Amino acid sequence: MEKGQSGTTVLDRTFRISLLLKGLDGVLELIGGILLLLVTPAQIGEVARFLTQHELAQDPRDFVANSVLHMTANLSGSASLFGAAYLLLHGVVKIVLVWAVLKEKLWAYPWMIAFLLVFIAYQLYRISVSFSWGMVLLTAFDIFIVWITWREYRLRRAQGRAPEDDAARSRSSH
Repeated sequence: MEKGQSGTTVLDRTFRISLLLKGLDGVLELIGGILLLLVTPAQIGEVARFLTQHELAQDPRDFVANSVLHMTANLSGSASLFGAAYLLLHGVVKIVLVWAVLKEKLWAYPWMIAFLLVFIAYQLYRISVSFSWGMVLLTAFDIFIVWITWREYRLRRAQGRAPEDDAARSRSSH
């Protein structure tokens, strides 16, 4: 693997950038969850109507605008609360795991992988129920992050074990 000026490989930089994107996603989920707690379903519907009115005036059959209106029209208080809880929990877990992996805490790597695998399974289910290229791309990105996190975990574990192995070998040879 080609090393850059700082001694890191392209894959190392890709890993860090991917984690930062996941962390940013977690922050956005956290903000979304807080907003869902603070804003009523009726207010969400009003905002959706305001944001889509121009597009629908130009094309009353616009798929995205109509989908947004349909989703917000069926939003109930309990669905909003569930969405807020989901986003808050998912965002906090993602932020904590990304932070811990960036700090090279070995315990966080398997947790990050497990967390993403659960969501990959859910995303695959969603794709099978209602195909979406956005969901396919998100799933592909998550699969990539699982692979690169597993690679980094193996490297970090091997680096952490090497000094212990050397110490054990020197004790046994004395």
